[in-house]
Amino acid sequence: MKDNFLLMAGPCAIEGEEMAMRIADKIVKITQKLEIPYIFKGSFKKANRSRIDSFTGIGDEKALKILQKVSQTFGVPTVTDIHEVSDAAMAAEYVDVLQIPAFLVRQTDLVVAAAKTGKTVNLKKGQFMSPESMKHAVQKVLDSGNDKVYITDRGTMFGYQDMIVDFRGIPTMKQYAPVILDVTHSLQQPNQSSGVTGGRPEMIETIARAGVVNGVDGIFIETHFDPANAKSDGANMLHLDLLEGLLTRLVAIRQTINTFK
Repeated sequence: MKDNFLLMAGPCAIEGEEMAMRIADKIVKITQKLEIPYIFKGSFKKANRSRIDSFTGIGDEKALKILQKVSQTFGVPTVTDIHEVSDAAMAAEYVDVLQIPAFLVRQTDLVVAAAKTGKTVNLKKGQFMSPESMKHAVQKVLDSGNDKVYITDRGTMFGYQDMIVDFRGIPTMKQYAPVILDVTHSLQQPNQSSGVTGGRPEMIETIARAGVVNGVDGIFIETHFDPANAKSDGANMLHLDLLEGLLTRLVAIRQTINTFK
């Protein structure tokens, strides 16, 4: 299918090989059926945690090797987020896309290190940044000699415990780079008194539909076969069993939107 949206999807964190392969296998079958370009997503470690006892990972190299195995087994590119300059070269040995977390997207050294690997760089828009300010983050990648860059919107902080997606930002940021909408992180409810981030997964389809209608180049969704027991971000993830129905409806919306071009 021509002019379809890109999908970045997978678990929040790599919890082990079996779970990663199981999730990838199902998503690959769905995206092949629907002719959706697909990048498997999984964090090799989680550095931004509310509590010191929160899950951070199974080991950097172990998780990165699992991401590499997903790519080799299913023939799809992979994306993972990096948090330190030293992560860039290490992760680039295993994955195709390096993601800069929203909290760190203003960190020049980190963005430049990712860009200089030659890998595609996915810049998460800071929850505290305007769409217009993302122009400068993109320019850092371009000035580093790398023109392979995406912007991913993951909502803007609205009060202490809620995120809001401002769809006016999509056409603005599309002037700078292809724009992906991170549906599940946009529905997070951070800063809970328990120290565990909450979420509104029942609103995933609402936000995803609005993104497709408003011309996003891609959709980002974290998904798991058992969100309630996922080790990270389970509160806002989509159950894997619901993914095919959602994507089928989004593709139908995209086909309709394409007729108006």
